[in-house]
Amino acid sequence: MNKTVRAFDRSAIFEGNRALEIDHETVALAVDQLLSSMTLTDKLDQLRGSQTAPVAGLYHAGGNTDLAIPAFKMVDGPRGARAGEATAFPVAMARGATFDVLLERRVGIAIGLEVAAKGGNVVLAPTINLLRHPGWGRAQETYSEDPWLLGAMGLAFVCGAQNHVMTSPKHFAVNNQENTRFDMSADIADRALHEVYLPHFKRCVKEGACASVMSAYNKVNGTYCGENAALLNDILRTDWGFKGFVESDWFLGTRSTAPALRAGLDIEMPAAYRFSDENIAQALDAGELDESDITAAARRVLHQKLAWRLDELPEVDPAVVECDEHRSLAREVAEKSLVLLKNDASILPLADRSDLKIAIFGDLADTANLGDKGSSCVTSSQVVTPLAGIIEQVRHAHVQYFAGASELPDLSSYDVCLVFAGLSYRDEGEFIPTAQQETEGGELARGGDREVLTLPESERRLIEAVVATIREGTGTCKTVVVLEGGSAIEIRDWVDSVDALLMAWYPGCEGGRAIASVLFGAMNPSGKLPVSFPRSASQLNSWDVTALSVEHDLLHGYRYLDLHREDPEYAFGFGLSYTTFELSQLRFSSEAAEVEIVVRVTNTGSRAGACVVQLYVSQCDSCIYRVPKELKGFGRVELEAGESADVLLTLLPEELSYYDEDTGQWVLEACTYQFRMGFSSDDLPLEVFQRFAGRVWQAT
Repeated sequence: MNKTVRAFDRSAIFEGNRALEIDHETVALAVDQLLSSMTLTDKLDQLRGSQTAPVAGLYHAGGNTDLAIPAFKMVDGPRGARAGEATAFPVAMARGATFDVLLERRVGIAIGLEVAAKGGNVVLAPTINLLRHPGWGRAQETYSEDPWLLGAMGLAFVCGAQNHVMTSPKHFAVNNQENTRFDMSADIADRALHEVYLPHFKRCVKEGACASVMSAYNKVNGTYCGENAALLNDILRTDWGFKGFVESDWFLGTRSTAPALRAGLDIEMPAAYRFSDENIAQALDAGELDESDITAAARRVLHQKLAWRLDELPEVDPAVVECDEHRSLAREVAEKSLVLLKNDASILPLADRSDLKIAIFGDLADTANLGDKGSSCVTSSQVVTPLAGIIEQVRHAHVQYFAGASELPDLSSYDVCLVFAGLSYRDEGEFIPTAQQETEGGELARGGDREVLTLPESERRLIEAVVATIREGTGTCKTVVVLEGGSAIEIRDWVDSVDALLMAWYPGCEGGRAIASVLFGAMNPSGKLPVSFPRSASQLNSWDVTALSVEHDLLHGYRYLDLHREDPEYAFGFGLSYTTFELSQLRFSSEAAEVEIVVRVTNTGSRAGACVVQLYVSQCDSCIYRVPKELKGFGRVELEAGESADVLLTLLPEELSYYDEDTGQWVLEACTYQFRMGFSSDDLPLEVFQRFAGRVWQAT
């Protein structure tokens, strides 16, 4: 009998999330009682951070000893606790490549536990801004170009981390350009806003009950996010029922006093400037603010402090930080995130045998390349580089490392060349103009957006030099390239000349062991691309890193490629395995408007492996414009050789609906829907057509 795998098990994802157990009515009564004893100054003190520099890695906000009100203690955490040393997990983009929500929940639990062990109670994560263009400097911090995958992973992190601490999904909203983030306006119509750029935030709020939200630096439709009432009050609180507080991004996230407070920004971080006593007093005297505005913000702040019982949160043993369990988890995530993009003649996995000679090239082979050095930077006490991981893994093969292209030997006697190339914090990441000077050697950590998607010239020259040397020789050496980076990389100019290609992202503190495990077959690669890899950046939507006004619409990533019928280098959702899979028996059923789809997956190869089944939906005769297809679900299943399983996916009505700008409502349109199942956005062998007739579904 085949096993059945539920693709998105909400009960398992939500387990342990403290926010889902809160009795908000009881908390509200306690907050009202507390507010009645507070002066205006007491209330104001709840609305700003306490210091411009962290204390033991933590930013405090709103503590009051006399009233026994605990402080928020905030710390960044998209890939681990940014306070002293902590477990550096693979970046979020790598974790998105796992398509494994329960694994991401475990990452959230681990990061939340380490934050608590550091004394923190708010983790400033996850970053869930949609990747509109792969050149975005902070692409590595988010999960995907797709809102459904992004929402599923973000929700899983929130539910996991909130086993221990409060979360703060960021940056709200439409933040996807780095160099001009302080002044850029994301100009967008309501439909694109609600359908594409907000669903992931909505899931974290409505399903995950995230305790807080961080507003973004940029403007939306000309208004700064930190004073955008349409975002903070109308959508977040009125439409979604958000019970938490909103804190600003650091320093320039608060651009005004009265407009920001009245719009729903509750806390200025990291310290009072716009929300200083003087500025608040002036706004009150001018009639721009009323004490009720301050009370409303204080109420939201206090609500979460009392709801979470911050003064009663259990102490966590500091020994959990970088414990064996967390490092093992970091390795598991890295292994499942690696995406095998090319494997001509099944050159991988490599056989660890005594007659195998391996040459390794590239500085990144022997570099702790964890990602950017901005707010998500994490320091681990030990980082396993790819070179160290390979040396540890190999027992019989002969391995030699050559640091640079200038040291290329005659490669005729070698069987395999492993070339490590890619990006680092110098090429992409958060752009912090006032903190660019590195402490070691005075080198500038540029970060910021990538104007082009190709590798740095030195990295391309290295690959080309290795390939040319092999061709000039008399041997049969093969070339395997391992890429590191936070997003898509343009590879067209050299990919045809190499035999295998593995995307390793920024793989975390155990990344070297994970890479070695996949290269030598101890682990079967199962990662899938969470971002389309274009043949050329010209295939994508417009990208100007200096732009101060950017039009946003329904199209980007694979949606844009589909519309323009462009074939990418590697499609969204693509990833090879050392085994093969087949899909069969696609079945559709419904109860009222809710849809259930089941598909059978069979491992037709000779070894165990994991398959990620993906569901895409199109509307064939809609009365309005709909994008060519959209990811609406996925399921990851582990199968032994020859084993089969049924993967079950459930779609709620809103997931198939469009946003009606005239009514502000979600509409499940009466039309024909095409449900396609497959292995990537351009490999969808099974399909079924169903018509929604207004109340029921009918086969066509």
